[in-house]
Amino acid sequence: QVHLVESGGGLVQAGGSLRLSCAASGRTFTTYAMGWFRQAPGKEREFVASISWGGGSTNYADSVKGRFTISRDNAKRMVYLQMNSLKPEDTAVYWCAAGSVPGKLIREYDYWGQGTQVTVSS
Repeated sequence: QVHLVESGGGLVQAGGSLRLSCAASGRTFTTYAMGWFRQAPGKEREFVASISWGGGSTNYADSVKGRFTISRDNAKRMVYLQMNSLKPEDTAVYWCAAGSVPGKLIREYDYWGQGTQVTVSS
């Protein structure tokens, strides 16, 4: 089992940056692919980025490609989402999740954190 806790959310102006962190507990963390998802008010939860267990493979939603970077440090049991050039439409609750493959579908992930709010002001 994997327990996930996100941090690093907050309020930032458009064009600014934030780094989200996801701390994982559980001895099997390094065997899991990790993903970030988000949900804006009135919208469905959507895929943002994912990374394979070893960090060698990453995927991004088209809306964040070139602005966001996902990374992981297995020794520290941490996953990060560096978000640059933030836009008001990036405002959402962000979750990290653990799954068997670095997929883009919610159902591919077995464990979820509690979420962290990101608000981008214009």
